[in-house]
Amino acid sequence: MDRKFAILGDIHANLEALNAVIEDARGRGVTDFVSVGDVVGYNASPSECIRVVRALGCVTVRGNHDHYCSYNESLDDFQPLAASVIAWTRRQLTEDDAKWLHDLPLHKACGGFTLVHSTLDMPDRWGYVFDTLAAEANFSYQMTALCFHGHTHVPMIYEKQQEITRIEPCKIKITFGKKYFINVGSVGQPRDGDSRSAYVLYCAKTKDLEFIRVAYDVQAAMEKNMRAGLPERLALRLAQGR
Repeated sequence: MDRKFAILGDIHANLEALNAVIEDARGRGVTDFVSVGDVVGYNASPSECIRVVRALGCVTVRGNHDHYCSYNESLDDFQPLAASVIAWTRRQLTEDDAKWLHDLPLHKACGGFTLVHSTLDMPDRWGYVFDTLAAEANFSYQMTALCFHGHTHVPMIYEKQQEITRIEPCKIKITFGKKYFINVGSVGQPRDGDSRSAYVLYCAKTKDLEFIRVAYDVQAAMEKNMRAGLPERLALRLAQGR
């Protein structure tokens, strides 16, 4: 069977965005869904998004928000905005929700590629990759040609042959002899100036990879956040793509 993967990242409890992405992916013939983590956090539908992801049979790794919303660890080192949302999310989760998040692996190989939320060198330190220098450490631990990650909410390709090159999101074919560390962007809270949801489409047979953007009902998601009593800034940034 020709397996076609939708790689999702940073859903962040945005059910409207998640449903739009799933509908788009199914329309493109996707056979498998996988996620690079942060199913919860920032938005108003954490339990609902967990149920949808689980129903998809979506292979998922643990993101930092997944971690802190399911591990009873101190939030003293967090920015006040992030800490308040994590505390709110903890109160919304069922015991089963929290256990599912708690038990997610930090990285996982599947479909001939690897998934991680941040980086493979120190996946539990939640480091951000914004340049080739930060990507270099990851490549030392990357055993597959292709690794997908998230965390920054900004789609990007890091390609390594002898040197590491940072490439803006585009449609590419995975080439033998090279390694790729690919940020899939964010389903639920894009931060690249485009409010549309982002995900990656990957065909295992042809090695074609494409970045997809999907419009969704941003206003409905914003209003749901406001009704839930979440900080107004979180609602406004959805419309800004920041």
